This record gives sequence, structure tokens and C-alpha cells, in this order.
Amino acid sequence: MRGFVPTPEAIVDAMVKQLFRKCPPRKGSRLLDPGCGHGAFIEGVLRWCRRNNAPRPEIVGIELDSEKIRETRSKLRGEPNVIIIQGDFLTIQPESFDYIVGNPPYVAIEELSEEERARYRRLFDTARGRLDLYLLFWERALRLLRPEGRLVFITPEKFAYVETARPLREILSRFQVEEIFFAPEDTFPGLTTYPTITTVVNRMPSEPTVVKTRDGERKSVHLPPGSESWQPVIQGSFELVGARTLEDLALRVSCGVATGADQMFVLATAQLSSNLKRLSYPTLAGRELRLGKPLPEARCRMLTPYDQEGRLLPEERLAALGEYLNRPEVRRRLEARTCVQRKPWYAFHETPQLSEILRPKLLCKDVTREPFFWIDRQGDIVPRHSVYYVVPQASDLLDPLADFLNSAEVRSWLRSHCQRAANGFLRVQSSVLKKLPVPDDLGALVRSRAVSV
Repeated sequence: MRGFVPTPEAIVDAMVKQLFRKCPPRKGSRLLDPGCGHGAFIEGVLRWCRRNNAPRPEIVGIELDSEKIRETRSKLRGEPNVIIIQGDFLTIQPESFDYIVGNPPYVAIEELSEEERARYRRLFDTARGRLDLYLLFWERALRLLRPEGRLVFITPEKFAYVETARPLREILSRFQVEEIFFAPEDTFPGLTTYPTITTVVNRMPSEPTVVKTRDGERKSVHLPPGSESWQPVIQGSFELVGARTLEDLALRVSCGVATGADQMFVLATAQLSSNLKRLSYPTLAGRELRLGKPLPEARCRMLTPYDQEGRLLPEERLAALGEYLNRPEVRRRLEARTCVQRKPWYAFHETPQLSEILRPKLLCKDVTREPFFWIDRQGDIVPRHSVYYVVPQASDLLDPLADFLNSAEVRSWLRSHCQRAANGFLRVQSSVLKKLPVPDDLGALVRSRAVSV
């Protein structure tokens, strides 16, 4: 199974203990490990039953990888009530279960074939946007959970707040999420991950959810209904008052341009001939933005095979840029990108909205310890993918909007709404920025300008 990462025995035992908390298995109970790998969770269940002198349930493990199947069947040969099935958990049709426990595979959309993506989008409500297999495992497992059945999964924490996981949170809003435990970042040896162990009971929610954070805090929260992010209630929400949002005041709130091959499209200004400079723009990456420092001068330029409206230029109009892009080593790199399956070989991974980007705007880093916004007054910078930008509806909003976004209140709001990255850093996202409430006086500036025009 792609995305398979072995689960340490101590974590397995803790999850099995949580699975049977206040509800030990009974004779005739059924338990599922939907991606059993080498059988770690099955062995954990057997250990728990022996230690607690409890009847073992009928255990079903499902695994796609034939080599792991052979190893697991050999290891568990002779164990009664244990069945190992070879197959794709997302497509086979097992019966329902009283208990489900496991570590679903983490496989991003880029690692799936076009056929797999199409099939999963037909089968699953959670197969939306930049899907990951672990979201589909969640949905499939919840469908198979019997009334009052219990499920314990260890997965990336981001399902609690990313836009892609909205359909999953919608489904989970109809279940009792009993506990969310943010496991240590080094849970999986050799990997820096942000795992969450989540316990779910198949009944309508009627009680608060227990949250255990990585710093040892324990609290009870009421998760928001529907598909909204859980981040504000988990982190402790800091609210701002405002009937309008940043999206209402902006022409565009987005991350920077994704070329899919910055090594080829982004070059030091000193390297460029005057002919190449004409089809390029100054560009900045997130690492160049330093807290407490002014907006730096761009030392690199992004070669851009697009006109100022964001339309891809025909090859015959690329001139010197076309000569550069057709160099064998450059063209090979560009043709190796996944986007060329649906776009011309020299196009960017995402079409740059240059008509909106090339305006006065605000810039911020995508990963930062403290969110901060810089003003690009000239509007000539094309930010790279590690920079977010906000284009206000009117240039006279630049300074008041920058003052507001750099206020202590907005920083507190962003800390309670943004997802976490490594070492206490925040990961800024356009979906969060767009929802940032703004004070009425900023909104009034836009309305008064519209009336005067």
C-alpha cells in the first residue's frame, strides 16, 4: 500500500486501549483494520485481549500489498478469528463493524493516476480538490461503523482545518467525536509529522470533545457544526468584529505564482540579457521576507511566457525567451512536469493572473512565526508560490489595510485560525485570509470610493 508508515508499538497499544475504553469487545464483536500492513494493530488487539482476559472479536485486516499480505498471514497463522483479506479497502465491500482502528495511508493527489482520481471522485464525497487517500479511508470507515461503534485513527492533523477536508468534517458532524489527541511531532521515527489520534463513536453528537494538545493541555470543546474548520475552537478562538471580510475589500487574495519549475523560470537579474528581461518580472520568495525588515529589493526575475493579461503567448512570439526555453536541458525539465499533460510544455503549472497581480498589493510569507504584511507600492512584483498577496480594491486602502493586518488583534486572530507548521510556525492560507473580519471603517472607505466614482 502506497503511503504506508509503520506505527510504533506504544502508539498501537495506546490506540487499542482508547478503542476499547468503556466498551470492551464482546463475543461476536467485529473489528476492522482497513490497511493492516504487517498486522501491528491486529497484534495490538490480541495483546489487549490477553492482558485483560477479554473475548477477542472477529478481526478482519485488509491490505492491498501482496508482500505484506504474505508476511501478515504467516505471522498470524493459527490465530483464531483473524481473517486477512487482500484487496483495495476503498473498493471492496466488507460487512459492518463494531470497532475500526488503524493508520490510513497518506497518499497525495499527485501520486494517484488520472484513472484513480476519476474513480475515487465518483465514489467518495471526500474526493474533492487536492484529495489525499487518508480522507477517503475516513469516509469509507465511517460508512462501515455500526451504531454505537467506535473508531480510532491516527492521521495528519490537517483534516481538522484544511479546505480539502470540508466534506469529511461535514460527515463527522453527524458523529460523536469523543477525543482528539495531538500526538508528538516525532511519533514516527525519522519523520517530522503532525499526527492526530481521533476517537469517534457512531451516534449523534451530544457531548463536548476532549482535546489533548502537544503541550499537555487538556480541554473540552464543542466542535462547530457542518464543515467549518475546527481550528478556532481547538486553538482557542480570538474573535474580531466586522460585518465584512478581507475578501470583500480585495480584488484578489491568493498565493503566488506556481511555475512548476522555478529553477528554470526564476533567474538572478544579473544573469539576464536585456532581451530576456523584457519578458520577466521582479519576483520574491517567502524566505526573502524578513520580519522587522523593509520589503527587500528583488534580486531575481521570473521569466514569464504570458502577456500582461495573463494569456499564454504563442511560441512564435517568445523570441529570446523561446530560445532559452528550448535549450535541451531546460525543455527536458519543463516537459517532465505533470501540468504538461493538460497544458503546453512551456506553460506555468498555474496560469498567473497578471492583470490583478501587477497592481499595488500586500505581501506575506506562507510559513511564518509571526504574520506580517509588506506593501508593494509599485505593483511590479510577481510573488512566488511561497508568498501570499492581497490586492485591495483601491490603492488608497494599502496603508490602512497594512496597519490593520499588522495589528496585534489580527495576529491573534490568525494564530487561532491558521494551521500549524514545524517548530511553532504558522501556515498562512488564502482560505483563512479571505474570512478575516475587517472593521466597518475600512469597509466604509471602499463604499465611499464606489459612490464617488
